[in-house]
Amino acid sequence: MTSLFILNGPNLNLLGTREPEIYGTTTLAEIDAACAAKARELGLSADFRQSNHEGVLVDWMHQAHKAKARAIIINAAAYTHTSIALLDAAKAITPPVIEVHLSDPHTREEFRHQSHIGQAAVACFKGKGLASYLEAIEAAAAL
Repeated sequence: MTSLFILNGPNLNLLGTREPEIYGTTTLAEIDAACAAKARELGLSADFRQSNHEGVLVDWMHQAHKAKARAIIINAAAYTHTSIALLDAAKAITPPVIEVHLSDPHTREEFRHQSHIGQAAVACFKGKGLASYLEAIEAAAAL
């Protein structure tokens, strides 16, 4: 099976209870299970991870590169808007990076409109909750 790394940034471990009016009530574990099922349906495997630490996310991107992953799907959460390190990592590796967001950052506070990781991403899926992840997996399968 060809692998996908699905990386999740800070505070996403609190999904289900964190600002449900913005992020919904689906937990990260439920997103993980749905992503694994969608990946299997498409003949892929999904390595689903979450960290609140920027450097860990960078390390995982490097690991995906070494593992020759088919793609990296990343919800960098708040690091989307602040992390040049994630942008540099995305530019330095060979697996294509696909950005994903549960909400649509462009409909929220102005500081969320800038996506550093998006500058290196081949696609972005946003504003559809869990469906954003599933669409990103379909896009990765089509690469």
